[in-house]
Amino acid sequence: MERERGIQSVHRALSLLRLFTHNSPRLGITEISNALGLSKPTVHGLARTLQKQGFLQQDPHTRKYGLGMGIYELGIVLAGSLEINNKGAGPAYQLAKHTGLVSRIAMWDAGSALLTVNIEPRSHLFFVHQIGPRLPAYCSGLGKAMLAFLDPLELEGYLEQAVLEAYTAHTIIEKERLLEELDETRRRGYSLDREENTIDLACIGAPVFGPGARLEGAISLSGDPKEIYRNVEALARQLVLASRDIGRAMGYFPESAGLRPGAFRSPPSHTNPDENNNISIDGDTL
Repeated sequence: MERERGIQSVHRALSLLRLFTHNSPRLGITEISNALGLSKPTVHGLARTLQKQGFLQQDPHTRKYGLGMGIYELGIVLAGSLEINNKGAGPAYQLAKHTGLVSRIAMWDAGSALLTVNIEPRSHLFFVHQIGPRLPAYCSGLGKAMLAFLDPLELEGYLEQAVLEAYTAHTIIEKERLLEELDETRRRGYSLDREENTIDLACIGAPVFGPGARLEGAISLSGDPKEIYRNVEALARQLVLASRDIGRAMGYFPESAGLRPGAFRSPPSHTNPDENNNISIDGDTL
């Protein structure tokens, strides 16, 4: 019984922490109580315990709670320990430096693209790791790069539960059109976000694979739409080569699977026009 109560308390504490979002960074006891369906004394006890551990902090004026620095510290530890960050930060930094665009890395997590590296053109390499925010997969370059190469059953599950809301007038909200877009992404080897998530921001994304052609995440370049559209082929080439280098560093060797150097393998049930599942840009195979 005591063990069950302990597990219940942990579950409640974690559920409390997950209530805090970009839209709701500060919450009062009543708000938390209503959201969790718990009594105010119970919520107060949970909040006080989390505050003592540094996971929550309380505003002395409003008495509302927000996430504490303990959460940030754990996020820094996690971001610095992710293999895709350790192997990908260097290539991403070089991309940002050479293109003058923002370079990002994300992982697939809980049905969205979870940002783990964000590099501005003038960033210092030692300050690029981060955790979050999450980007909607269906309308972001990083997300579509991963969706296109998900296991077919996982992609099917995502499409069944996903609510395709329009962030801009360019957002694809019809699942049939999204599937066509993902087919095109697989064919050319990189994704395009044509101001679908944010107006005046375009993005190119490419998948990153690890051992056994397992999808590890994605890398992207984003910036002014005119700049992206004008140089899309050249930028895509640099991006795909960077994703290939990261994949090799993580243990992805397509040659061992019978592919030519630089090739990416699609999930088994997807049909790719190139029989070797290679990425082709401007008629050249990478």
